[in-house]
Amino acid sequence: MKKEIVYGLTENFESFVNHTEDNVEFWLARDLQHLLGYGKWNNFKNVIFKAKTACEISGEKISDHFADVGKTIGMPKTAKKEIDDIMLTRYACYLIAQNGDSRKEQVAFAQTYFAVKTRKAEIIEQKLLEYERVQARFKLAETEKELSRVIFEQTGADQNFGLIRSKGDKALFNYTTKQMKEKWNINPKKPLADFMPTILLKAKDFATEITIFNAKDKQMSCEKEISKEHITNNKTVRDTLISRGITPENLPPEEDVKKIERKLNSDKKKTLKQNDSFKKEKK
Repeated sequence: MKKEIVYGLTENFESFVNHTEDNVEFWLARDLQHLLGYGKWNNFKNVIFKAKTACEISGEKISDHFADVGKTIGMPKTAKKEIDDIMLTRYACYLIAQNGDSRKEQVAFAQTYFAVKTRKAEIIEQKLLEYERVQARFKLAETEKELSRVIFEQTGADQNFGLIRSKGDKALFNYTTKQMKEKWNINPKKPLADFMPTILLKAKDFATEITIFNAKDKQMSCEKEISKEHITNNKTVRDTLISRGITPENLPPEEDVKKIERKLNSDKKKTLKQNDSFKKEKK
């Protein structure tokens, strides 16, 4: 496909992007029909039907990607006519392109165009999830530092923190810290929290925050009191998770959060270098 055709088609596809009030992008099926080179709406509806079937098979909700809407068009002598249309997400457009007639130049282009764009969106989403997990791990580390400080100030012994945290792990997972590391096949020297999914990091952080609050509020002055409080809070959080169908010890471990953090920092540096290079080229 010639470069000028690619540029032209790219501009066409981007020019028909619409956005909802929540800034969610979408295309209208009537517009996509013409962009893909289909003259008759009924023929294009057959392609949409195949795309909906593919959407359902992939495990996605059709209504999340194909939303029926009405559209008013002008007719001769100032008359108007209401016609049906469909709001399509980028994923819906991708499925339509995959089920279109690839002999059409526009369809062949759209198959690659939407595949690449969808993949970019997936990568961005993954980066956001990774960033959220890194932040959750950082927050837990800060909360545990605070608990350690409170324990030392109120009990006079810094070794109590490790013991209390271990009891909290047992209450949350129904396994000891050592047993969970074995279950998740983690190096015994590495922190268990570095391999927890985001939801468990946040759950553990919440339980720890409650322990800190009550330890201060009730002026707990011995390890036994704070341990009991921490166990209760972790058990309560565990019960809440289980009531929502989430059993902490049955969740799979995730990649070492420190590796994720290094990868995100590396990507950030690369982006900054690219931006600097781009600025220099513009000058």
